Amino acid sequence: MQKILQRKKEPEFVIEPKKTVWKRIKRYRWLYLFLLPLIIHQIVFRYSTMYGVLLAFKDFKYNAGILGSPWVGLKYFDQFVHQYNFWQLITNTLRMTLSSLIFGFPVPIILALLINEVNAPKTKKVIQTFTYLPHFVSWVVVISIFQNLLSPHNGLINEFLGKVFGMEPKYFMGEKQYFLPAYLLIGMWKEAGWGSILYLAAITGVNPELYEAAELDGAGRWRKVLHVTIPCILPTVVIKLLLNMGSLMGVGFDQVYLMQTPQNIDISEAINTYVMKEGVKQGNYSFGTAVGLFQSVIGMILMAISNKVSKTLSETSLW
Repeated sequence: MQKILQRKKEPEFVIEPKKTVWKRIKRYRWLYLFLLPLIIHQIVFRYSTMYGVLLAFKDFKYNAGILGSPWVGLKYFDQFVHQYNFWQLITNTLRMTLSSLIFGFPVPIILALLINEVNAPKTKKVIQTFTYLPHFVSWVVVISIFQNLLSPHNGLINEFLGKVFGMEPKYFMGEKQYFLPAYLLIGMWKEAGWGSILYLAAITGVNPELYEAAELDGAGRWRKVLHVTIPCILPTVVIKLLLNMGSLMGVGFDQVYLMQTPQNIDISEAINTYVMKEGVKQGNYSFGTAVGLFQSVIGMILMAISNKVSKTLSETSLW
């Protein structure tokens, strides 16, 4: 017996030399091929356009071009910071983005949880279709629809409020006090269904054995959602939240611009719309680029801080 044991040798593990990056790419070339369109898109529409950031540090002259225009350093950044409406723009932007984050961010999650609880497949598909559709409708069409619905003259909402509650017609899309609620509700209606796709995909990846174990412990549908579904999709929620933090200084330009009126301009003017009006319409391209770069840098800092906090408190982070 000892002789047999002595004859048996431990298996020898052959350590292969570490493959180079190019060899790995060659081995998985068909998988990398799927990334090629995205890489080309990022290079053409993201990285190549960063050349225009030079405008923020130059006094742009049409006849000289970007490279030929004189350098002015941080002149336009200083001009924006000392602008009479600087703090108004910051306040308006943060008011809209923070409100969207607090009230709008949970809506797609709640919608995904509700859709997941629908047992009838056909009913679930119909609900998903109707909630996704608004995302594919242009903001111009959406704002036009709501302007007609909320119009003080023969608008459906005002007609209903007047006949049922005896209320006087109100200009919901124009008056200051109604701008933010209208902005939030319209944004939720348009994007909640589309945003729920990500969370529905995360829910389908939950191990069914966890639900079975919860049922054995006597958990009902609400308990299973609370103690199984939500904890399992929490990493996805955190990642999405971190990405939203990067856009905290930027609101949806189309929606805000189309909802602006002379009556609500004091609270609806955001950094994005200001850049459009001052930078593009007025031809102040250097100033507009400086304001846009300022907005992007602040957003990047906020996302980095949020990512660091998330990494410290949990294992979920972007990098």
